[in-house]
Amino acid sequence: MNNYWQGKRVFITGCTGLLGSWLTDSLLEMGADVIGLIRDRVPQSLLIRSNLIDQITVVRGDLCNYDLLERTLAEYEIEIVFHLAAQTIVTIANRAPLSTFETNIRGTYLLLEAARRNPTVSGVIIASSDKAYGDQPQLPYYETTPLQGRHPYDVSKSCTDLISQSYAHSYGLPVIVTRCANLYGGGDLNWNRILPGTIRSVLMGERPIIRSDGTFKRDYVYVKDAVRGYLMAAEQIGKPALCGEAFNFGMGHPETALDIVQTIIRVSDHPGLEPIILDEVENEIQDQYLNSDKAGQLLGWEPQYTLESGLAETMAWYREFLNLS
Repeated sequence: MNNYWQGKRVFITGCTGLLGSWLTDSLLEMGADVIGLIRDRVPQSLLIRSNLIDQITVVRGDLCNYDLLERTLAEYEIEIVFHLAAQTIVTIANRAPLSTFETNIRGTYLLLEAARRNPTVSGVIIASSDKAYGDQPQLPYYETTPLQGRHPYDVSKSCTDLISQSYAHSYGLPVIVTRCANLYGGGDLNWNRILPGTIRSVLMGERPIIRSDGTFKRDYVYVKDAVRGYLMAAEQIGKPALCGEAFNFGMGHPETALDIVQTIIRVSDHPGLEPIILDEVENEIQDQYLNSDKAGQLLGWEPQYTLESGLAETMAWYREFLNLS
């Protein structure tokens, strides 16, 4: 067991999400005292289905309620903050940009301000995204690549990222920014995302749907590898050289949407399925993938799962979830 987390008072926003649920599980196993901010109760969330929610202190409310944030950090004497809460669905961001900007941008600076004003807080880990880089003429993305999101979700993450760096450099708030590739793993119930949606369709013997033309390239990282990255960053957040730094967490091997779908089909019980290609995507970047050398050099992180091994665990989780085992 990692003694660093024993008795550590940790505040997690977005603890019912994919990453938040797995992170909460790991922190509880290591003896942390977890306080989670929950706006909506989602019965099928991994955090709730696994009964992990009964092992944490739940603060109910909205990320954009500054008084609630300041009270929570003060009353629970929070030491480490993991800010994961966000509106993460690109199609929703395109359709409803105001709510996305409100949650992703305003929610971030309110939390950072509350952390700045509470002396017990020794570090804040902010979840940015590879989407913060926007469309770039050269790939892969490095941490020095300019942040230039253009579409609503991408812009919200560019702003989140820059505001977080501002609090580190202007106020000395110990902040580390994480920029993950597309996360996948058991517990993601956003079926319009390509991985959970495809896995569910294929396990049920249905033709999976690809919203794009199938050529869009993305980098994918298994949720357990991402959790390790977040924990390793938090454990070293006291180092002055890391204050305000950003770290990419990805595989560095982009896959097209069609390749991903065909891989899932190939390892399933229905290898003859053919995907339905809709080619109706708008406001999305063609290709995105990360260079994660910096995380390896400064944090000692590297992915432990290949895409194939991560998908194997993920498909097993969904097979059980869908009562198909």
